[in-house]
Amino acid sequence: MPAQCHFTGKKTARGMKRAWRGQAVSKGGFGLKPTGITRRTFKPNLQDVTAIIDGAPTRVKASARAIRQGLVVKPLKRKYGYTRQQKAAKHG
Repeated sequence: MPAQCHFTGKKTARGMKRAWRGQAVSKGGFGLKPTGITRRTFKPNLQDVTAIIDGAPTRVKASARAIRQGLVVKPLKRKYGYTRQQKAAKHG
C-alpha cells in the first residue's frame, strides 16, 4: 500500500528547510541570513482505517483531514446492524 490517502490523494511532498542566523534589523542587527538549506519531506497524517469501498469493508490509508471531512464511511461494528439493514432493504 503506498503512503498516499485513498480518498484525497495526499502523499509525501518534498521541500526545503532553512536555518537562519543573525539579528533582525529592527533590533539593531544587520538582518537575518540563511545559513543552511537542506532537503526535507512533508508527510501527510495517514491513518489505517476500515472503510466501506464498493459495498465491502476494506482496510485503506486515509488522511486525518479526509476522516474529519466525513469522506470515510466506516462499517457497522455489530452484526445486528447489518441484519436490520438487510430486512429494511427487503421490505422497502
